[in-house]
Order: sequence, then structure tokens, then C-alpha cells
Amino acid sequence: MATHVRHPIWLRQVRPAGARTFASLYTMESFARATVSSVIPIQAYEILQSEQAVSILYTIVSLLGLSVTLFMPMLIGRFARRWVYTAGACLLAVGSLFFVTDTLAGQALGMLCRVMGASALSITLNLYIMDHIRKTEFIRSESLRLAWSTFAWTGGPTLGILLYTKYGIYAAHGAVAVFALILLALFWYYRLSDNQMIAAGKSRALNPITNISRFIAQPRLRLAWLIAFGRNCYWTTFFVYGPLFMVIAGEGEVAGGLLISAGNALLFTAIFWGRAGKRFGTRGTIAVAFAAMAVTLFAAGWVSTTAPLITGALLLCGALFAIAIDALGSTVFMRSVHPYERSQMAAVYRTYLDFSELTPPMIYSIVLAFFGLGSVFVTLGLLMAGCAAVSWRYVPKSM
Repeated sequence: MATHVRHPIWLRQVRPAGARTFASLYTMESFARATVSSVIPIQAYEILQSEQAVSILYTIVSLLGLSVTLFMPMLIGRFARRWVYTAGACLLAVGSLFFVTDTLAGQALGMLCRVMGASALSITLNLYIMDHIRKTEFIRSESLRLAWSTFAWTGGPTLGILLYTKYGIYAAHGAVAVFALILLALFWYYRLSDNQMIAAGKSRALNPITNISRFIAQPRLRLAWLIAFGRNCYWTTFFVYGPLFMVIAGEGEVAGGLLISAGNALLFTAIFWGRAGKRFGTRGTIAVAFAAMAVTLFAAGWVSTTAPLITGALLLCGALFAIAIDALGSTVFMRSVHPYERSQMAAVYRTYLDFSELTPPMIYSIVLAFFGLGSVFVTLGLLMAGCAAVSWRYVPKSM
């Protein structure tokens, strides 16, 4: 028949999207982001020559990125998820072009592109996961996704630092562009946009204020946001102030990259944390993890620059428990959000990342005006202790 279309054979061989599909996409995205995760704060410090100024720069960029996140449902409704995801991958590559200018303006624009790209990729990927993965499989899927990304977050920061110190700025940020293009090709190979469940699931995107009000009105969504916010505050501090701490303490740039890689190498434990969550319950595991993070941070603040390697080891201990919340925390949101408003609520939920990149540097810039660098870890420890108490009190036992 004239209307019959015979698709290429390779298209039929693409398996239905599952946990491994999203694990592979997240791993490649992680390579694109992790490669310069320890380069960016060092590069910013070299330009500004002040850790307080670096904190202010991160605050400004996070404020601008927050507005983009809140309007993401409108972009998804107008251009479809596949194009928003595509734009996110492209923004990571475009950001590299700004970074290589090695100027303050280029640094700020590169960081902004990176934030906007991460926002688009995170929201759309979470929507795809909720469409394709059953609620009872969320913990397994998230654990697998984090475990696979171990390769990226372990080797990426050290690779980026080595490229930056040995071959220069173009090599480090050029690698990001390559990984972003590979991610884009992999995404289109999986053809996630062709899934009929996704097409049928679209709904009118309400304005950001309405979405925020709707989100705040649901206690479990507020709880999910706080858990994610607390967890990511740790990672923001670890990625930004970990390398800075090693440089300021006299251990050097390579030591900062190795610290980040060592912390990320622990991501393979996500699978074991997922099993612990099923065995001992999500509530207990999350609360204990937050409490342990608080203890290690208080100790790191107390030791500080008097013994940099011990401080680094304490930060690594905290990272181990942060991964427990990585593996389990997002399930609170995924099991609580209503299917008919996933796009709107996912965008508001995603603001935890923007606020966790905005709030700590803003507070630290004030604290650092009066105290040493160790005060950063003590301040974060207070937040972790609060998150532990809230998680133990409000996360349902049945979750």
C-alpha cells in the first residue's frame, strides 16, 4: 500500500525504556557535568582571587538559574520534552565555549548555561522515569542510576583537573562538549519521545506562582523537597569548597580533584543503600544518614586546616552517607506526586537544586567574613542535623 511505512530494522530493535535506559543517559550526562566539576570553582578562584567572591558569583548564577527552572513546565508544554532535553544537552556544550574565554563574564555565562542545561535535563529525565518505571521499582531504578554514574563522577573530576593542568582550559572544557554530544546522540537513539504514554500525559502548564502554591499545599511534597535540598547542600559544599579547601590548605589542585573523585567513587554503594532502605525502611535510613553527615561535618569544621587530610577524610565519610539519601530521597517525591501534575510539580521540586546552589554560598559568604573556612562545614552540619530530625518525624514508616 502507498500509505504503508516500513521503518528501518534498527529502530525496531531499540528495547522499551527501563532502568538501564535511564541509568545510561544519566551516566553520560554525569560525564558531561563531572569532568569540570572541580575545575570550575578553581577557575573562578583564579579569576576572582577570593573565596568570598566565588561564593557571591555562585549565588548570582543560582538566582538566575532558579527563574529558568520555574518556567520549565511552560517550555515543556510548548516545545515538548524531547526538545527541552535536547536544549539541555546543547547548553552544556555551549557553556564550554564561554568558559574557555577565561574572563569573568565568560565564567558567569558558562556557569549559567551549565545550570540551565542541568535543570532541563533533570526535569525531563525525571518525567520520563515516572512514566516508564513502576512506583515499586523506584528505589531499584534510582540505585542503579547512581551506581552506574559512579564511573563518571569518579573519573570525571580527576580527568578534568589533569586536562586543565597539563593541556590547558581548551582540553578540559572541550571534553565536556564531546560528552554532551554523545549524550544527545544516545537520547535520540532511545527515541523516548515516541512513547505514547508520554504524549498522552501532557497537560496545560500553569503559571509558576500557581504551581508553587499547589506544591506547598501538599505536605509530602514539601518534605520531599527538604530532603533533596539538604542532601544537595552537602554536595554543593563538597564540590565547591572541597577543592577550594585543598588549594587554600596548601595541598594543591590535584588533591582537590582527587578528593572529589574519591567521594564520587562511593556512588557504587547506592545499590547497598537501596537494599538497606528496603530492609530497615526509608525513614530510618534517611534520618540516620543525615545525622551521620552532621557529625562528620562538625568534626571537619573542628579539625579544618590544622590537618587537611583528616578533614578531607571526614568529608568523604559524609559523602558516603549523602549517597544513601541520593538513593532513597527522590522516592519520597516520586511516590507522592499525582500523575496529572507531574510536569508542574517536578519543576517546583527541581528548585531544590537551585536553592541548594544558591543558599549555601550566600550564607557562607557572610560566615566567611567573620570566621575561617572550617565554619562552612559547621554551618552545613547544623542544617544536616535539622534535616535528620524532620525526616525522622515526618517521613511515613510505610514509605
